[in-house]
Amino acid sequence: MDNHINAQDNYITGKLPWRERLSYGASDFACSFTFSLIGTYLMYFYTDVFGISAVGTLMLVARVIDALDGPFWGIMIDHTHTKWGRSRPFLLWFNAPFTIFTILCFTTPNLPMTWKIVWAYVTYIGIDVLYSAVNIPLTSILPSMTADPDERVVLSTIRSLFSNFGGTLISVIALPLVGLFGGANNPRRGFFWLAVLAALVFFVIYLFVFANLRERVQTRQSQKPLPIKTSLKALKRNWPWLIVIGLNFVYWLGMQTKGQVTIYFFKYNLQEPGLVSLALFFNAVGLVSVFLTPYVVTKIGKKRTLLGGLLISIVGQLILGLGAWTLSTVTVILGTIVGNFGNGFVGALIAVLLADAVDYGEWKNNVRAEGIVTSASSFTAKFGMGLGGAITGLLLSIGHYVPNKTQTAASLFSIEANYVWVPLLALVLSFILILFYQLTPNKERIMRQELNAKHQKEAAEDAAFSN
Repeated sequence: MDNHINAQDNYITGKLPWRERLSYGASDFACSFTFSLIGTYLMYFYTDVFGISAVGTLMLVARVIDALDGPFWGIMIDHTHTKWGRSRPFLLWFNAPFTIFTILCFTTPNLPMTWKIVWAYVTYIGIDVLYSAVNIPLTSILPSMTADPDERVVLSTIRSLFSNFGGTLISVIALPLVGLFGGANNPRRGFFWLAVLAALVFFVIYLFVFANLRERVQTRQSQKPLPIKTSLKALKRNWPWLIVIGLNFVYWLGMQTKGQVTIYFFKYNLQEPGLVSLALFFNAVGLVSVFLTPYVVTKIGKKRTLLGGLLISIVGQLILGLGAWTLSTVTVILGTIVGNFGNGFVGALIAVLLADAVDYGEWKNNVRAEGIVTSASSFTAKFGMGLGGAITGLLLSIGHYVPNKTQTAASLFSIEANYVWVPLLALVLSFILILFYQLTPNKERIMRQELNAKHQKEAAEDAAFSN
C-alpha cells in the first residue's frame, strides 16, 4: 500500500498540505474547462455548425445511458483495491480515453446525415460515460482524504473555485478562439482545434492531480473490495443522501436547460450575439460566494447557507425574467450576476453534503461505501441534465426553431422558457427539498464522535493483531 496512506496519518483530522488542496481544486478546473465547453456549446455546434437535427432526443438518450452508468462506476470504485486506494486509480486509468473523446465530439467527418447522427450519438454518449469515470472519483475521494468536517468544506470550496474559474474561462474564450482557429467562415475547424486545446489541458492537469492526491481515511471495509450487496446497504435509511440526490436532479435539470440555450438567447432574443462571452464571464461572480462559503458555514451552518444561496439564485432568475420580458440587456446582466452569486454557495456545498452522506451511511448501517453513495448522486444529476436537454429540444421543436433564421414569436418564447422559467422552477423545487434536510450540526457532531471512536478502536485492534 502507498506509504502515504495509513490510519495514523496526522492529516486525517487536520489541515491538508496546500499542494494537495490545490491539486484537488485543479481536478475540477480541468473537468469544467472541458465539459463546460460541451455543456454550453455542443448543442449549438450540432444544430448550427454540424447541421444535424433531433438534438433533444440525442441529449436525452445519452444522458439516460450516462445516468445508468453512474452506479456502475460507483460499484467499480467500491470494488477496487489498489496500492493507490479506491478512487484515485480512476484518475489515471481514464485520463487518456476522456481526452480522446473530447476531441472526437467536435470532429465533423464528411458523412451523410444518417451517419452524422450516428457519429454524434457514439461520441456524445462516449464522452458522457467517460466523464463519469473521471469525475465521480473526485467526489468519492473526498471523504477518504480527510475526516475533518471543516477541512472538507475547505477542499470543496477550493474545488468549486477552480471549477467555476475553469467553466467561466472556457465559456468566455471559446467563441473568440473558434474565430481565431477557424477564421470567419470555418467554425468547424475552429471548434475542432478548441477541443484539442481543452483536451490537452485536461490530460496534463489530471496527471498532476493523480500524482498528488492521497486516500488517508482507511477503515477495515475500505481496505478490501466491497461486494455490491454490502455497498447498497449504505443507502438504507440514508435520509441526507436522499435529499442530496433529489437536489442534484432538479438543480442540474434547470442549470442544463439554461446553459445550453445561452448562446441562442443572446443571439435571437436580445439580438446581441457579441455579448455571449460577457454574459458567461459573469459566471465568475460565483467565485466570490464560493470563497465566502467556509466563513458563512461557520456562522449559520450548511443548511442555511445552502437555502440562502438558492434564495439568491431565485431572485436572480426573477430579475432575468424581467429582463427577458422588457428585452433589457442591462437587466439580464444584473439577473445573471445575482443568480451566479447564489449558485456559488450551492455548488460549493453539494460535494460536502455527499461526503456527509457517506459518513451517515457508515454511522447508521455500518457500511462505508464512498463509490455507490456518490455515484448514485451522479446518476440523478446526469439524469436531470439529460431530461433538461430533452426539455430544451422539445421546447425548441414546439416553437419551430430554425437555425440561423429570424425566429418567430413562438420560437423566441421557447428559448426564453429554457433560459428563464424552467431554471426558476428547478430552483424553487431545490429550495423546498433542502427545507427537509435534517442532519443538524448537533447530530453531525455526535455522528463524527462515534465514527472517530469506531475507527480508532479498529486501528488499535488491527495493530494488536498484526503484532
